[in-house]
Amino acid sequence: MVARPTRKRMYRSMQGRMIDIEKLRATNEDQIAVGNMNVNARGDVLGPGGQIITSKDKVIKKYYEQPKGRVDDRPARAKPQAPRKTAPAPKPVMTAKPQAKQVTKSTKPKASPKKGIEAALDGLE
Repeated sequence: MVARPTRKRMYRSMQGRMIDIEKLRATNEDQIAVGNMNVNARGDVLGPGGQIITSKDKVIKKYYEQPKGRVDDRPARAKPQAPRKTAPAPKPVMTAKPQAKQVTKSTKPKASPKKGIEAALDGLE
């Protein structure tokens, strides 16, 4: 079996020009990338003035050195939480039992004492 030679990545633009993407990347790898990550097009971390602080190789090496998927024995919350306060139990509602009406001979209705808002508004008129 004969190995094929690697093909250059050539793309045709909308205007019909042929563009070599790999060559374009290689010529512009030192340019500061657009965005808020402070890196150049190659992936090096940049400091003030565009100086390279950390190379791309060191960034990748640090990424793969970090252990992934390891369970930590310590709990996520270091300090114990206070127990939750529960709502107090509702008080039982007392309902009045209906009383049997007594028939009286007088035709005058009894004046019942005013309660609640009626008693509070009585003196304001």
